[in-house]
Amino acid sequence: METGKTAETRSAPSTGFFGHPRALGNLFGLEMWERFSFYGMQGILTIYLYYSAADGGLGLSEGTATSIVGAYGGLVYLSTIVGAWLADRVAGSERVLFLSAVMIMCGHICLALLPGFTGVGAGLVLIAVGSGGLKANATSLVGRLYAPEDERRDAGFSLFYLGVNLGAFIGPLLTGLAQQNLGFHYGFGLAAIGMAAGLVQYSLGRANLSSDANEVPNPLPPGRRGWVAAGAAVVVAGIVLVVMAGVVTAANLANVTVVVIIVAAVAYFAVILSSRRITALERRRVASFIPLFLASFVFFSLFQQQFTVLVIYTDQRLDRTIFGWEMPVSWANSINPVFIILLAAVFAALWTRLGPRQPSTPVKFALGTIFMGVAFLCFLPWSGGTGNTTPLIALVGIILLFTIGELLLSPVGLSVSTKLAPALFRTQMVALNFLSVALGTAAAGSFAKYYSVDDEGGYFLVVGGVAVAFGILLWVVSPFIRRLMSGVH
Repeated sequence: METGKTAETRSAPSTGFFGHPRALGNLFGLEMWERFSFYGMQGILTIYLYYSAADGGLGLSEGTATSIVGAYGGLVYLSTIVGAWLADRVAGSERVLFLSAVMIMCGHICLALLPGFTGVGAGLVLIAVGSGGLKANATSLVGRLYAPEDERRDAGFSLFYLGVNLGAFIGPLLTGLAQQNLGFHYGFGLAAIGMAAGLVQYSLGRANLSSDANEVPNPLPPGRRGWVAAGAAVVVAGIVLVVMAGVVTAANLANVTVVVIIVAAVAYFAVILSSRRITALERRRVASFIPLFLASFVFFSLFQQQFTVLVIYTDQRLDRTIFGWEMPVSWANSINPVFIILLAAVFAALWTRLGPRQPSTPVKFALGTIFMGVAFLCFLPWSGGTGNTTPLIALVGIILLFTIGELLLSPVGLSVSTKLAPALFRTQMVALNFLSVALGTAAAGSFAKYYSVDDEGGYFLVVGGVAVAFGILLWVVSPFIRRLMSGVH
């Protein structure tokens, strides 16, 4: 139960940041710099793993490289469970957010300074765990800025998403140039500097957040903390053992991550739905999130191939020559953020203008999934070619479809997870949304093993066709989902 003071604060029509609460600007800035470092690093990670030592890379096979990248991306979103649990049970969202940002910066420093696989292992684990803690809690804090009935909520999340994509646009451009002209470790170092800038900016504005930013809604009893710590130690020890025994390898890492995420998602839904401390209304709303979770998984299993299949495609199939100059591979990762920057405000204004007449959340999810499938089908006219012959403008048009699908689904998913969340599982419901992204991201690494530049037409046809079919099915059953949502749109 919220106190009267908290409820009053949250419902106040604060308009200090483009018509939205001032604290949104502070969270916008932190997420912008975090995404600068995250996507800047990820833009050069795959090629760092499979480029030869002579070119500054580690010389892995393409399949192993994409498995590592997919598993790493899945671990980022899987870690939102840990960050959300710590916020709801131990420390509160704002404290976990800040400490996670520090961990991310340390991870980028490891990649920049430590050589070879030592830097990759330490850096990716720190960044993945820290990013998970930051993402879940930043999203939860944005959700707390708005009263449940405030129709600015979806628009606010779209603006927040604009900050994400400003960083995602600039990061690959600068790290790509640093990598191409100076070397991979300079690119990773630039990502570390960006995260440091985000921490400074956030520290200067922490006071803008409301007094309940560190509220712990369901505190862990002191007597159980020792058991939890012991359980965490056992899990870490188990992971070390299976890696040392060779059960988990770089080549199968993405597949293992997919299985772990599926188990975690099923367990999370079971825990929330079986809780005796949520109401029947809250239980129906959580159940309504299951088909949305599946749609988000399907969408992101294609969308996140920007960092697996599309990196290989850009390197080996795309004509990157511009007036005699060869564009860095990582620059392709900046195309999507450009469209987000151009279109996010348009979508935010559209949802605000339509108000109660806008499409329902399930229909938005269905449209997003269909657009994503169509984008993959649009690769077919250039399949069967050889070498770097696909025109750059073709990839730009395809990624425009990626972006439209993303804006229909991703920020809306962040928003609806806060609206459907039971009071006692507020941040953990956001983590469930990120688990769908985790599952899709890890699957993107697994699916990439079946992609080959020599036989790409069948791959794009199957993957794109399945996504379109799923989106149509979701649209058909959307009225049933809306009834389960019980008044949430």
